[in-house]
Amino acid sequence: MDEAGIERDELGRGGNPTVQAADVDAPDEWVDITAKVVDLWEPRSDSVAQVGLLGDESGTIKFTKWAASDLDEVEEGQVYHLGNVVTDEYQGRYSVKLNRTTTIAELDEDIEVGDDETTVEGALVDIQSGSGLIKRCPHEDCTRVLQNGRCSEHGEVEGEFDLRIKGVLDDGTDVHEIILNEEATTDLTGVTLEEAKQQAMDALDTTVVADEMRETLLGTYYRVSGPTLGRYVLANDIEELNDPVDGESVLIKARSM
Repeated sequence: MDEAGIERDELGRGGNPTVQAADVDAPDEWVDITAKVVDLWEPRSDSVAQVGLLGDESGTIKFTKWAASDLDEVEEGQVYHLGNVVTDEYQGRYSVKLNRTTTIAELDEDIEVGDDETTVEGALVDIQSGSGLIKRCPHEDCTRVLQNGRCSEHGEVEGEFDLRIKGVLDDGTDVHEIILNEEATTDLTGVTLEEAKQQAMDALDTTVVADEMRETLLGTYYRVSGPTLGRYVLANDIEELNDPVDGESVLIKARSM
């Protein structure tokens, strides 16, 4: 929002509605929110000072605090009233941005964060394209996956490596699409990002990483919990189950997808 300059900043001053996390359903709105810092993540760009998850009784929402905003640090587990934040949206998932006009007031209280997670389970019948070792756009707050070295928003860029799994669980009645980020993928496979990069370098082919995941994981039964993003469940927790799976039928379904 910095590029919008003073005029845009002043649009957000005063008279903002106070919202809960679940109320945010449109981009480019100036709001106030009282929430608990549930989780802090490692920023992917030098332009981001802090990024993580806010939570209140209604659920959770991502937040980003720009380095240029020169705001006080927020602490995990602490409750704050955040004044004059602006909403944003990417691929159907909403977030709030803290800018140089944002006010941060620490509150001496606690908030019981609401549960907005979904739990699904089933046999892993497919690991989709776009899994394994991928590259993302390095531009600030852009996490788009590159296709042939190009970002759909920023064109040809020098991407940053990432590790993920886009999978399909089949419970015998319904199929559920899931996404595992780098941490969840490493927890499940035991393969770190650096190890995946080395595998690809040794084979001179990045697709070997996803191929090995398919060889190891397909046909295994999992329970996955996390928030939804469009048609996907974002895996915060993934647990291997011992339920019997018809391996032959699973492989038939995997080949047909």
